[in-house]
Amino acid sequence: MESTIRIGWIPALIVGAALAFAGWSVGQGVERFRVADRAVTVKGLAELEVKSDFGIWTLAFRRGGDEFGGVQRLLSEDRDRLVAFLREQGFEAGEIEIQPLQVQDLLAREWASRDVGLRFNGQGRVLVKSPRVDVLAQAVNRLDPLIQAGIQFDSEQQSQSGLRYQLRGFNEVKPRLLEEATRNARAQATKFAGDAGATLGRLKNANQGVIRVVDDDGGDVDSGRTLGKRLRVVSTFEYALE
Repeated sequence: MESTIRIGWIPALIVGAALAFAGWSVGQGVERFRVADRAVTVKGLAELEVKSDFGIWTLAFRRGGDEFGGVQRLLSEDRDRLVAFLREQGFEAGEIEIQPLQVQDLLAREWASRDVGLRFNGQGRVLVKSPRVDVLAQAVNRLDPLIQAGIQFDSEQQSQSGLRYQLRGFNEVKPRLLEEATRNARAQATKFAGDAGATLGRLKNANQGVIRVVDDDGGDVDSGRTLGKRLRVVSTFEYALE
């Protein structure tokens, strides 16, 4: 009878120990602990602040008038002023992309109303594509003289495109981020193993997870509007316990 009582306590002790470990693991990054095959699964979080390495600046402008030739001439002059401005800012010809001018006759459309303020509406766009993001960031704040000269920037298109920063060297900084996630996860697993009276063994499985690139202004998306970027990843690792 005495031996039966002692044997009955063994499952209770195992369950109690498992519950104790489960309670400890909450908030410690430990995702799963399996008693049967002595393995622990942890998540490693890593964040890395980086700087954009490429920028695309879209300068959209427009003109309106009652004469096709007049609108086209004004657009051409505005385009020349923009290109001259960009060259003054230090951008080279290979960094400047000039797109064709477009002039639309508002009365030529089937659904057009005869009551239009100006018959012809024209648009133009000049793009700057450059890895010199600091120069771009400075130039975007120097448009006042162009506005004073009469260039009418298209505010709607500017808000949709404007200056966008990109991180094209993503693969170059990716190893640093994953190294930090691996180090973070291993530290958690080592502490868990020590508290459990075990030794951390080999890495059995690993899942890199999805690397996210977001703005460094606290948002959760990469809008392209911030020069700084934040890389974030949560990787999952499974270690054996010995």
